Amino acid sequence: MKNPFEPIRAVVSDIKSETVDVKTYRVIPDQSLYSPKPGQFNMVGLAGVGEAPISFSSISSGSEFEHTIRSVGRVTKFLEKLKKGDEIFVRGPYGSCWPLDKSVGQDVVLVAGGVGLAPIRPVIHEILSKRDFFGRVALIHGARRPADILFSDELRTWKKYIDVLLTVDEVPADVVWDYNIGLVTELLDNMSLSPERTFAFVCGPEIMMRFIAKGLFLKGLFASKVYISLERRMKCGIGQCGHCQHGTKFVCKDGPIFLYKDVNIFPDGLL
Repeated sequence: MKNPFEPIRAVVSDIKSETVDVKTYRVIPDQSLYSPKPGQFNMVGLAGVGEAPISFSSISSGSEFEHTIRSVGRVTKFLEKLKKGDEIFVRGPYGSCWPLDKSVGQDVVLVAGGVGLAPIRPVIHEILSKRDFFGRVALIHGARRPADILFSDELRTWKKYIDVLLTVDEVPADVVWDYNIGLVTELLDNMSLSPERTFAFVCGPEIMMRFIAKGLFLKGLFASKVYISLERRMKCGIGQCGHCQHGTKFVCKDGPIFLYKDVNIFPDGLL
């Protein structure tokens, strides 16, 4: 029986700088049978350094995939030094996925704060590949400054097929910004929704997700249609170490995609 902690080798085939501290890595694993779904994650690491849970930011029809990583911790700071052709180790795919099958024929609201757009990106790719199967689709993306907006080149393409609403906290004096300035909740407040036919997928800082969820409920969305992505304290990816356990649930096994109402009852006040 295969050791669940044994990673597979993978090669970094391309690297793209998204912002000053965020890069997207295209990865080719040794094993061709690798079929992640939007919302799932890998444990990504380097020998002698360790692993970090990273959601998929793109999934190709072949075995290649992408991880968009912000350099914030010990492992990700080492990953930041990778170059094309370098070797990494991955375990996965793990966890639950965004319920795209349930939202077919429905409207979809996607809300992403900062690097939280990365786990939402495969959802957008999937929707665009089957655009006629979904109703109105809107993306709300917020960042600290215009330079922190992710996938800016793709946003221009997305705007042709879905509504794209952007906002930032602040704009430097020498930067031209034609979009909103303020919180993502402001964009949601001004949006008209059909609550009986709308699903919401939310990813970002926990405090943002909390207020977005409350805003969605105030607009009449059902608790059974608001999903969030939560990557918190995951270490092993398979529910063995207990680092991400909350009550009877494990973020790595039961998540990282949760119904908001299920996360809200975690005993440590997760959200």
